[in-house]
Amino acid sequence: MYNYFEMNLEWTPLNMQVVVPILCALVFFVAYWFAAKSESIKSSFYKKYDFDKASANHIFFTKCAGFFLMGVLPTIICLLLIDGLTLAGIGLTFYTETAFFTLVWTVGLCILVIPIASFSARKPKNLINYPQIRAKTWTRSIYYKNLIGWALYLFGYELLFRGVLFMPLIGPLGIWPAVAINVALYSATHIPKGLDETIGAIPLGAVLCLLTAASGTIWIAVIVHIAMAWTNCLTALKHHPEIHYRPNEK
Repeated sequence: MYNYFEMNLEWTPLNMQVVVPILCALVFFVAYWFAAKSESIKSSFYKKYDFDKASANHIFFTKCAGFFLMGVLPTIICLLLIDGLTLAGIGLTFYTETAFFTLVWTVGLCILVIPIASFSARKPKNLINYPQIRAKTWTRSIYYKNLIGWALYLFGYELLFRGVLFMPLIGPLGIWPAVAINVALYSATHIPKGLDETIGAIPLGAVLCLLTAASGTIWIAVIVHIAMAWTNCLTALKHHPEIHYRPNEK
């Protein structure tokens, strides 16, 4: 006998508010990942420029791709498909009533994570991958391109994870299920970077989610994440034995 359990397939606006952000996070992170890892895209830069410029321009391209694919496009799609969703609804806003809370936690977390990031960045296993721009000689142009690239990328990254993939889910699911879904996917994206970063993303992701919900904005997560990345890459630049900063070279 061909038996099966009946399912309730009714589609509601609340389903849209949960499903669309999760699918956007999946689709656009995958799109970014394969664009960033594409050998054909990478080779196009190395065919056009010398090694140092090719490395800088390729990594800057991947950062800009992350900004658009993980930040801009998912935000636009969610705003179009989820009824009543606004930029404020994904944390892209400013509240005067939580401004002091945001400032205190941003400064406090930066004071905490910057020394940790600086210490970790000096380790040999970190220098294998960082700084991501592998140019042997960093000019002033490469230096600032690196900083701007990280800022753009992490703004898009946090707009996806603490904005699109978190804030709209709180209403239909509640705070803790929304945090659990967010942290699970956020931690999973760090798997290629190794066990340490994958495990470290769990408490960090949970804290950033809770602070995002409490402040109503993504700015704590954005600024703290940028501070960590800048500290990591600049410390790695300083301590890498084969990479040197020469600001006056062109």
